[in-house]
Amino acid sequence: MELKWLEDFLSVSQCYSFTRAANERNITQSALSRRIKQLEEWLGVPLFDRKSYPIRLTPEGRDFLQTASEMVFSMAQLRNDIRQRHAQKHAIVHFATLNTLSLTFFPAWINAIDPSQQYGYLRLCDQQPSFSGNISLLLDGETDFLLTYAHDSVPLMKQLQRFPYIELGEERAIAVCAPDSDGKPLYPIDERRDADGNQAPIPYLSYGKRSFFAHALSALFALRPLPLKPIYENPISSGLKAMTISGCGTSWLPSSLITEEIAAGTLTRAGDRSWDIQAGIRLYRLEKFRNIQAERLWNRACLLHRTHAAA
Repeated sequence: MELKWLEDFLSVSQCYSFTRAANERNITQSALSRRIKQLEEWLGVPLFDRKSYPIRLTPEGRDFLQTASEMVFSMAQLRNDIRQRHAQKHAIVHFATLNTLSLTFFPAWINAIDPSQQYGYLRLCDQQPSFSGNISLLLDGETDFLLTYAHDSVPLMKQLQRFPYIELGEERAIAVCAPDSDGKPLYPIDERRDADGNQAPIPYLSYGKRSFFAHALSALFALRPLPLKPIYENPISSGLKAMTISGCGTSWLPSSLITEEIAAGTLTRAGDRSWDIQAGIRLYRLEKFRNIQAERLWNRACLLHRTHAAA
């Protein structure tokens, strides 16, 4: 029996749907169904009545629900306790950060904060497939700090309201595409027209639905609809960057990630600055420090922030 089987079972029991539970668990429906079947075979009883709609627990499933919940909770508590003791003993400071920030912002920033590496051993948490996954790392106490973009249009930001934070900087996501032979954008916004004078569809390289910029762009497009034709999806900016440079379509990319490409002319703006998304860069922390090294690093970050703000 595997822990993920229990987590799958709890997700399906809450969603009343294999499809919604698979999306929540970020796996395919077939994989989820297979794991639920393995759990049922291990227990020797059916847990769900698949003939009803929405699906519902069998009597055996209802009996097992509380036990499964307690087991998952106990394992999570055990993991957190062990990690906290390990962190205290070995002075590990954990950071959760979005993929792009780990490449463009974190290295120089942490070197400015801790050039002599006096604040202990730093560890970046495993990259999460969604923005909500990164937030959950802080909500669940699995990281000391969360380095993230921030924008008021992203509803998930409300989950972070109780955590202290400092504003470290800004990022601008801009609509870009490859240039044509004259240096003009291949897929300009607001300019391409078909034979009837209608705005032509724009080949769109999408973040999907789960990343930070996916949420921010959804808010932008709700206010300013565009005839976008999604042709590719990747939640990671660097992956979209490669596809954009190859001439596949238009994407919104963090300016810090494409400084050299804009200067070299391998990428160009697809729209004016009114299409930019201005986001903050924030460092959130747990309400209560787990070790002295994390507290000292936070104090140093706050001091450096105040120094820069006063300059």
